[in-house]
Amino acid sequence: MILSGFTDEAGQDLATQIKATQALGWKHLSARSVDSQNLHDLPQDTFDAVAERLVETGIQVIEFGSLIGSWSKGIDSDFDITLGEIERAIPRMQRLGTKFIRIMSYAQKPWGEDQHEEERFRRLREIVNRFADAGIQALHENCMNWGGFSAQHTLRLIEEVPGLKLIFDTGNPVFQRDRSKAKPYPWQDPLEFYQAIKEHIAHIHIKDCLNPLEGNTEPEQYSMPGEGQARLLEILQALKADNYTGAYSIEPHIATVFHDKSQQAVEPEQAYNSYVAYGRAFEKMLTNI
Repeated sequence: MILSGFTDEAGQDLATQIKATQALGWKHLSARSVDSQNLHDLPQDTFDAVAERLVETGIQVIEFGSLIGSWSKGIDSDFDITLGEIERAIPRMQRLGTKFIRIMSYAQKPWGEDQHEEERFRRLREIVNRFADAGIQALHENCMNWGGFSAQHTLRLIEEVPGLKLIFDTGNPVFQRDRSKAKPYPWQDPLEFYQAIKEHIAHIHIKDCLNPLEGNTEPEQYSMPGEGQARLLEILQALKADNYTGAYSIEPHIATVFHDKSQQAVEPEQAYNSYVAYGRAFEKMLTNI
């Protein structure tokens, strides 16, 4: 079993990310940003130094958490931005020997507006094909993007985009309304989401949190694994029963939330300790199962 994590939540500098990985006794990390820049945006000389250091320490990058099609980009954004990210990502992933790249299906528009579904499908087909031609598997994550509206939306992507596979994030359903159901659109059920899409899952992100307070759009408080409403223990038990053999990557959001600048000003030691504690807590959950 491969255990990994988004080490930029332990620290933005590569040395801290490696230190946290080694403290947990892990041999893999999930690469997203170094020095506050996404891997596909790093200057070439900086990326070269990152790649060389990872080889020296024997740490492999199990996945690349790109910004391709993320919630930060609308479906009306310039597609050339996406194509540029792909062109920069491919040679870097090939150098690192990384086979999985996390993508999304562009930001959600307010429910009830035209979501431009066909344009989303068109873009994702090209994204998936470009990576496939380079020997890389694109994996869609159920986040604040079109595919995250519900498990049914994710399954529609599978139908419309040949070759696409999935990352299932255990915590993301907790703060998303299920748009496949009738008003008042209940919060998504993480276990129900998993069961609907499980045959297409290639990778798991571990996160736990609480339903938002009424009127909020995202939880104010993430939790240690098993202490939130992600039904994490039940999902892990289901994964075992379903003979899941892929990797698990922690994305704690306890001390540092990647996309929330207000939560990135924590003390470096706090971020590091929180990340390592989260990894150990998750390992304990797996051991108990």
